[in-house]
Amino acid sequence: MRLVLLGAPGSGKGTQAARLREHLQVPHISTGDLLRAAVRAGTPLGLQAKAVMESGGLVSDEIVLGMLEERLTAGDTGNGFILDGYPRNLAQANALDTLLARLHQPVDVAVQLDVDTELLIGRLAGRAQVEGRADDTPEAVRNRLKIYDEATAPVVEFYRQSGRLVHLDGVGTMDEVFQRIVEALAPTPDLG
Repeated sequence: MRLVLLGAPGSGKGTQAARLREHLQVPHISTGDLLRAAVRAGTPLGLQAKAVMESGGLVSDEIVLGMLEERLTAGDTGNGFILDGYPRNLAQANALDTLLARLHQPVDVAVQLDVDTELLIGRLAGRAQVEGRADDTPEAVRNRLKIYDEATAPVVEFYRQSGRLVHLDGVGTMDEVFQRIVEALAPTPDLG
């Protein structure tokens, strides 16, 4: 199973990806984790990313895609993977599809976890308080969610048009949301 998890910050993607990793027995690949690991390890792409980050810039899609390619060619991805945090925009979605086609590992399904904006604001504000982040005011969070929605709406449409999108209610207990995802990923019986 090759799965892309989509959803706004605070929608529970990371939590559900960790549970799905165990359930599906495939690796959970977070681009943020890949980036931090490559920088720590001092890989060629990690060194490029570090230089960009130290100058205050954003790591290019090309560098992130290179890191993804390295990770997706590792032996443990033969039975699939769960991508969390990527793609975030249409250019990344197209580049990812091209890469996965070349690797003969196309995305099977993209799961969009839908959560109401006000609930997301509450979740992120609570998380910011626990983490001691004073900059995550409700207004700042609302602005980040607006930017996220604008950037990812084309990604959602990209997967919808290709017939690979599943929208799921991301509200409920962790178990309830997990069960919805598992049921959506289960193959439907052949009724013919």
